[in-house]
Amino acid sequence: MHTIMKGYKTILVLILITISTSVSFAQIVTKLDIEKQMAVRKFEKLLDYIHNMYVDSVQTEELLEDAFVGMLEELDPHSVYIPKKEVEEMNAPLQGSFTGVGIRFQILKDTLMVVQAIPGGPSEKAGIRAGDKFIYIDGENIAGTGLKNSGVRKRLLGDKDTEVIIQVYRRGVQDLFDVTITRDKIPIFSLDASYMATPEIGYVKLNNFSRTTIEEFKKAVFELQQKGMKDLILDLQGNGGGYLSTAIDLADEFLAGRKLVVYTEGRMYDKTNYTTRKTGLMEQGRVIVLIDESSASASEIVTGAIQDWDRGIVVGRRSFGKGLVQKPVNLPDGSMVRLTTSRYYTPTGRSIQKSYEGGSELYRKEKYERFQNGEAYNADSIKFPDSLKFETLATARSVYGGGGIMPDFYVPLDTTETSSYFSSLIRKGILNSFVLNYIDKNRKKIKEAHTTFESFKKDFDVEKLTKKLIDYADKEKLEFNEEQFKKSERIINIRLKAMLAQNIWDYKKFYEIINQLNNSYIKAIKILEDGSYEKVNLASY
Repeated sequence: MHTIMKGYKTILVLILITISTSVSFAQIVTKLDIEKQMAVRKFEKLLDYIHNMYVDSVQTEELLEDAFVGMLEELDPHSVYIPKKEVEEMNAPLQGSFTGVGIRFQILKDTLMVVQAIPGGPSEKAGIRAGDKFIYIDGENIAGTGLKNSGVRKRLLGDKDTEVIIQVYRRGVQDLFDVTITRDKIPIFSLDASYMATPEIGYVKLNNFSRTTIEEFKKAVFELQQKGMKDLILDLQGNGGGYLSTAIDLADEFLAGRKLVVYTEGRMYDKTNYTTRKTGLMEQGRVIVLIDESSASASEIVTGAIQDWDRGIVVGRRSFGKGLVQKPVNLPDGSMVRLTTSRYYTPTGRSIQKSYEGGSELYRKEKYERFQNGEAYNADSIKFPDSLKFETLATARSVYGGGGIMPDFYVPLDTTETSSYFSSLIRKGILNSFVLNYIDKNRKKIKEAHTTFESFKKDFDVEKLTKKLIDYADKEKLEFNEEQFKKSERIINIRLKAMLAQNIWDYKKFYEIINQLNNSYIKAIKILEDGSYEKVNLASY
């Protein structure tokens, strides 16, 4: 099928042009040369032959969807077809909300356990608490039935103002009890965490670039400034991007005056400059941006603008390398195509798009090949030709285009404390289920001993849980290895404490503890405190 599709990229482009303009399909076809008209007819004939002659019955819609996928893969790795049923789910994180009951949950031993009732959401309003277990949903037993996350979403998501009846088990309550929850809009936050890393250094972590990102960011920065923040660490590690407009608005929070943030250009689209337009909250103070191999698209636009204008320092590892802009095009049946229409360039003119000449599969594997070729562990493995060298706009520092954003300070991936025992604790879900079980039995006790998160962070002795974790893992058929455990003991303890904080207080508290393992974060603080920042010869801000 893939071979058949390869010659017919034009057909999909025709369909998209037809949808996005008032020109009819017939009018477009008349403008094609004979060869392209034949391609359209051949495709139609092939569908007819398959429908009328093929040995088994065929779902024409599925066949066409496969054709769309194949044709788009021949264009570039980021032009994609999205079936109707996936469109709403895909858009929810970028729109900033979905409709449901408002819980964060985990499945523990085949039972849905509430980790948090989202503040102000319908479940909290209905009296649902952290630790509650959902046994029946609308009369259907879901406990011990092999329930998966997708099954939970199917049962709990729904139209606004519709009701769902839950039978709940709560520790300390003898019988199951009914709770009726009215579904409502539930916010999805793009800001994972914000807190003071030191008395003068603030920290903000973003997971994507959605419609609500700027509002969340400004609120966080304002609160940090009220606490005495002078400098900011912006963590974009693992941030795969989102809306172009949000990236421009975020860069605008850092760049003073009227400055170019990014420009786009494509075969059918003229060069378009996107510039800063207003006064931002972070135009003063030192800035460090954290990136890694999963920082892509909008993350790279913001990082590139801050680096090109010498507004801040970039710390971490080379970013993903996505410099293509996609335009969403709605198809008549509710499905969608995200079609690459332009390339984007940083203010110095850098295109950071990595090569996709080897096809989509090799393109996606490139990020993981960085671990195999040594780049993730050693900056010397990264080589850029002089043809990709550019100069920053304020101090003429050397920066590079092609294949992502290169950090000013490289931080290798540290695997010195990892072991197969630690990996098994994570991969098999043992550490996670241990934490959930422990919290289920000891939530009240922990909260009474530590009335605030600050008390927990400072005084909770996680090492006392080590023996219990080892015993629990043994019951889960993970054989104890003392040598490997000793090697990984520090990171096991930190992760264990972070997970406890996340489940007892708030998921954002996870980062205040787990960042002890974030070497780029640790490096950023050091750079700000030891004078390294100023040695990079940044422009005065």
